[in-house]
Amino acid sequence: MENKKVEVLEEREDFVCYNKKGKSGVFKCDTESVSGAVSQRACVYCGARVVLNPITDAYHLVHGPIGCSSYTWDIRGSLSSDKEIYRNSYSTDLKEKDIIFGGEKKLTKAIDEIVLKHHPKVIFVYSTCIVGVIGDDTDAICKAAENRHNIRVIPVKSPGFAGNKSTGYKAACNAILNLIGEKTDEQKIHAANYLGDFNLAGESWIIQSYLKKLGINVLAKITGDGNIDELVKAKRATLNIVQCAGSMGYLAERMEEIYGIPNVKISFYGLEDTRNSLLKIADILGNEDIREKTLKFIEEEESKVKKDLEYYRNRLQGKSAAIYVGGGFKAISLIKQFRELGMETVMVGTQTGKKGDYDTIRSLAKEGTVILDDANPAELEKFILEKGADILVGGVKERPLAYKLGVAFCDHNHERKHALCGYVGAVNFAKEIDLTVNSPVWSYL
Repeated sequence: MENKKVEVLEEREDFVCYNKKGKSGVFKCDTESVSGAVSQRACVYCGARVVLNPITDAYHLVHGPIGCSSYTWDIRGSLSSDKEIYRNSYSTDLKEKDIIFGGEKKLTKAIDEIVLKHHPKVIFVYSTCIVGVIGDDTDAICKAAENRHNIRVIPVKSPGFAGNKSTGYKAACNAILNLIGEKTDEQKIHAANYLGDFNLAGESWIIQSYLKKLGINVLAKITGDGNIDELVKAKRATLNIVQCAGSMGYLAERMEEIYGIPNVKISFYGLEDTRNSLLKIADILGNEDIREKTLKFIEEEESKVKKDLEYYRNRLQGKSAAIYVGGGFKAISLIKQFRELGMETVMVGTQTGKKGDYDTIRSLAKEGTVILDDANPAELEKFILEKGADILVGGVKERPLAYKLGVAFCDHNHERKHALCGYVGAVNFAKEIDLTVNSPVWSYL
């Protein structure tokens, strides 16, 4: 690996640059977001809302201008098997007068109104950019509301410019820890928590069905299709299974420190990662019966999808892909998935990747692969064209760019409505890549 050559980018701070000597540049993903900056990243509030909003029976009150409340899970793909409360969004709708004289009274009134009309178990109160500037004491207001109404009112410190999207993940994880509470002497439950899956297109249900067949029960889903009662019991689990380390790695580490729950980081995207993840979980549980069930299950499931994946591989062999996604864990899995389909990854970048993610990406990347850290649209366009990618995998912001360049596109973000994880997801992914890459529309451009 030491001699592997990975394309050297310009010596600029907005790239993570690897050269043949292994020297790296500055990680832009770790810097704070700046209002008006040329970046693909979202803000702290966005990161917090992504993690907390899928809790199906929680109420979400945004303390700030009405525009921030438009960012809700209703426009995304998270599904619920129970309550639909999470699809609503509440706001204090701060105006110019509130900014001058403070919005604390308005926040107190908003909390009281939600309690009166809806009788919630938990209200999450998000501080946005304006609140970070005017200095409303949301901690004190939430504490007073808890005493007044005898429910949990939890502040989420998420002013948009006070960090980056990863900072928002951490703020949400701290709010979850606040909800779970301190360690108790309650007896442990022989079950696992499933962290970092937001149940996009029902993906959490797919993985839970796998675990159930292996004899592994899920105690709390954090947070896709999760609920308050589950979260409160989460500290009694014996294992944390972490699907998205970028958003939930911090929570898993803190839960190990506070409650003594070990964790395992996995990924269920693609055959290779799904296979390795199931075996890793079986090995950690240390149960020979579970391991035997796991080996048999993997063999059966892979045999079911083998024919379909061979068909798509024959159609996609030799095509090239560009990847630009949120977290490093997803980018790593996508490189492996494209390799399974006989495709080469020529460009890969993330918005919130860490050094360890980029080290792994570098070890997987072939010679000449461009590796980007928090790139802007102009940079993405430059390298997609230079490397001649046949498809771009990204989020909703990257779709217009791909179509503008006459390049196929695959949505791998929170807006999608079809499952891409596990064995069924591997086939869905291959089918979508084939449909878009081999579409006759490109012959007319």
